[in-house]
Amino acid sequence: MTAITPELLETIRAKFAYVEDCPFTGPRIFFENAGGALTLKSVVETSARFAAIPDNQGRDNPASAALGEIIAKAREDAALFLGAETGKVLLGESGTELLFRLIADACLGTPEGVVLGSTVEHPASRSACARWAEVAGKRHVLVPHDDATGVVTAEAYAAAVTEDVRVATILHTSPVTGMGMDVPAIVAAIRSKAPEALIIVDGIQHACHGGIDIAGYDIDGYVISPYKVFSRHGYGLAWASDRLSALPHDALIGGPAGSWELGTRDTGAYATFSDVVEYFEWLGGAVSDETEPRARIAAAGRAIHDHEAALTRAMLHGTGNLAGLAEMPGVTIVGGVDNPAREGLVSFYAEGRASVDLVAALSGEGIRVHSRKADHYSGNILTPLGQADCVRVSLCHYNSEAEVAAFLAAMTRVLG
Repeated sequence: MTAITPELLETIRAKFAYVEDCPFTGPRIFFENAGGALTLKSVVETSARFAAIPDNQGRDNPASAALGEIIAKAREDAALFLGAETGKVLLGESGTELLFRLIADACLGTPEGVVLGSTVEHPASRSACARWAEVAGKRHVLVPHDDATGVVTAEAYAAAVTEDVRVATILHTSPVTGMGMDVPAIVAAIRSKAPEALIIVDGIQHACHGGIDIAGYDIDGYVISPYKVFSRHGYGLAWASDRLSALPHDALIGGPAGSWELGTRDTGAYATFSDVVEYFEWLGGAVSDETEPRARIAAAGRAIHDHEAALTRAMLHGTGNLAGLAEMPGVTIVGGVDNPAREGLVSFYAEGRASVDLVAALSGEGIRVHSRKADHYSGNILTPLGQADCVRVSLCHYNSEAEVAAFLAAMTRVLG
């Protein structure tokens, strides 16, 4: 296993569109990956190619048959990427829409009881649980997360889970704090008292950071948004277990049993996810001696994690002669400075400075970041901290230490 070297990083960056410049504003450093990662050039080319094809699946002609084969391969590729050995891969409108669909079917298809979630979750899963628990006549219970670390623990779930939990949700990684949850440990805590619960994981923020192993999680649903993992907007991707797929859900009368998808699929969306998986396989081969596709994907995930951890350390503690965020006067790091749960993201606020003003000032320095407000998206994290907003700096493995250094230099000037 080798690290992402400077030479390999240049090769990686060459595979993505608009790495160093924005088509609207010109040169910039992109630290807004949690809002949507950069897109693989292969995805752009695949999207254009399939957008021009007039044929659809299910027809008696060679073009239609070819499209069906491409979709079948993409499903296999997605299952490989996710580490899923059973179940179904499906596409939908978005990650949020798919969370709503999976959660709705789980709530409506199980007996009276509890829907268990946590306060750290994104409103996609929390809103779906609140709505469908009420419709299904179930009680919605939220496990509190730790405000200081931004994490909800397995111990916190264990204290809240009861035998009548029918549906449970877990956030894999927070898009506000960047903290990852211990999914296997949380699942074990849930199943110790509610072994038959349907467990659905929001993996939208986690997916681009590598390391998904559905076969090792003992869950029933996992959802991602491909535009946050190097593909494009316009679709979401999910995996559903066989027992979740067997429940009644929206489907055409007389259609195939267990089918999730409604209407004609976008073959191009499926094909672009094959591009993503191919990229992970390539990267895994570049950083390891692995030859099997799944092993290469796992190796890529480890290399991504290590590279991003090095970048966040530099951002927090400094690089060269530049001070890190943790050393800058008046700056507070959301979730704490040295938090081992952090995945490629640092959120902070500065005393006496509105976060939107800091974002604007950094934009003027050629640094693209984002502000989060205590609204329906981020209020669950920021309000308990007594904080109205924060600045989110989100990294990805194609970012460099030189870009971190440029950010720290810009922050020094901005804070004056």
